[in-house]
Amino acid sequence: MADTTYSTPATAESPSTAEAQTAHTGTGSSGLDDLRVSPAAHLAGLMSEASAAGGRSVGLRELPFTVQIGLRAQPDSASWTSLEDTFGLNLPRSVGEVTGDPATQHVLWLSPDEFLAVDVSRCQQPGETIVAEAGLEGLPGQAVDLSANRTILELTGEKARDVLEKSCRADLHPRAFGIGSAIVTALGPVPVILHHSGEDTYRVYPRASFADFTVRWLLDGMAEFLDSVDASGASAREEDVG
Repeated sequence: MADTTYSTPATAESPSTAEAQTAHTGTGSSGLDDLRVSPAAHLAGLMSEASAAGGRSVGLRELPFTVQIGLRAQPDSASWTSLEDTFGLNLPRSVGEVTGDPATQHVLWLSPDEFLAVDVSRCQQPGETIVAEAGLEGLPGQAVDLSANRTILELTGEKARDVLEKSCRADLHPRAFGIGSAIVTALGPVPVILHHSGEDTYRVYPRASFADFTVRWLLDGMAEFLDSVDASGASAREEDVG
């Protein structure tokens, strides 16, 4: 189980949290952001090395500090309408449905009255739920900042689905789990939310305490698709053939 307070000095092999955030959002960090350590920050170097070795086949990275807001409302109620007005998006109505833009703000269906609003274009800041809470004043419903509850691991590449299919019991074939779908499932022993956000892109949402385990689990599944390179630059596969 991952230690969410784990922190290491920034090195060439292990990018700092600020560098990871910059890669995620395209902006630098200051103030509160400088103090943050994401659940998988200590594995950033391993993910970067594996992604480089995976080329077009497979890559893995963390999207740190992403905005995640848990929403509760009965369908077609006043609370439902208020949340739709607040986020400017329709709430999804069926299993697997995702509304909005996967590159920015979108909402995942979790149950008939439970949803997860996500914005991957920026980092979470204090007060994310203030407007939604004000809109729900006096109404049954809920808007809770869950940004620290889960992290997002983004698996990409032509073999991304192959990696997931090794340990995910759900049917991930495009006819059953097409682009724009999201489900609650398990990756090996770890409960996760899985979002098919692009043609060869999948986002895995483990709870923060399982981030370390999930990253290592995925890296292990990626191993057969990686090209190992030694210090001299010669391929390990080539050495075996020689």
